[in-house]
Order: sequence, then structure tokens, then C-alpha cells
Amino acid sequence: MTNTRDLILKLKEVREIARANDKEAFSYTKIIKQIEDAGCYPPSRATLSRLFADGSEDEADSFSYERILIPVSNAILGVDTDEESDSMDTKALKALLKSKKERIEELEDQITRLESALDKEKIRSHEKLEEERDRFNRSIDFLKEQVAYKDKRMDLLLASVQEKDQLHKQMLDKLLMCSECKMNR
Repeated sequence: MTNTRDLILKLKEVREIARANDKEAFSYTKIIKQIEDAGCYPPSRATLSRLFADGSEDEADSFSYERILIPVSNAILGVDTDEESDSMDTKALKALLKSKKERIEELEDQITRLESALDKEKIRSHEKLEEERDRFNRSIDFLKEQVAYKDKRMDLLLASVQEKDQLHKQMLDKLLMCSECKMNR
């Protein structure tokens, strides 16, 4: 199976063959112009220089397939066109590139759908959390009211007990005074 490394090697090979016949063929400026004419955002001259440098195929992972390799391949190989003069390798590369572009588009659509589903789930989760928070707040408020009611009842009971204690103390004092009176007589 052709991989990114093979694609970079093929791009270099096609560019070298074209430049052997015409020194201006596939110059960085022309590649950038072709990419712009196709309505794509072109890579920088420095990126193109790195792409066509010796040994760049060994660093194939450093080149974005979607932002760099596809536009450059379209410009050099004319991926969107099928010509009779294309070699089998070129036709295979064009087919592979088309297949990868379609797969990237499918994956981008899938990402969009998944992001949308994730956003909806976040909203649903947030709403559920808010409902739960409201329910807990209502429960807390109810329990606070119950504690306040209990505190009032305890205050009333405490006042009643203190009042009874006061009455008992008064009665005991009176009883003691009466018994002292009887003893003194």
C-alpha cells in the first residue's frame, strides 16, 4: 500500500522529471499559484522547500496530509484530472489521493456530527444537573425549615421547663419558709 513516504518520493520524482525538461516547471512560485488558483490555501515557500529537500520522506509525519500533501499533489500530479499519458504509478497515486480525500471528508462529516451530538449531550447533562441541583436546594430549604421549627419547639420547651423550675423553686422556698415558721413557734 502506498503511504505518505511513497507519495513524497513520487512528488519529488515527478517534479525532478519536469524540471529536467524545463527549469521553471513546478517552481515553488508556480506550485503556490496553482494551489491558489484551485481555491486552496497554499503552504509557505519554506514548507515546500522542506517537502522537496533531500531526506524529507523520512520525516513524512511532519507534513499535514490535508493541508500540504493534497494541495501539492493536486498541483503537481493534477489529481483531479485523468490523462492518457499518466503512468500506472501516477494513476494509482491519483486514485489513492482521491480515496484519501473522500475518507478525510467522511471523517470530517463524522467529526461534525459527533461534535453536534456531544454538544447536545452536554446541554442535556447540564439541564439534568440543574434539575438535580434545584431538587437538592428544595430539599435543603425544607430541612432548614424543619430545623428552624425544631429550634422554636426546643426554645418553647426550654422556656416551659425553666418556668416550671422557677415555680418549683418558689414553691420549695415557700414550703421551707413555712416549715421554718412552724419550727420557730
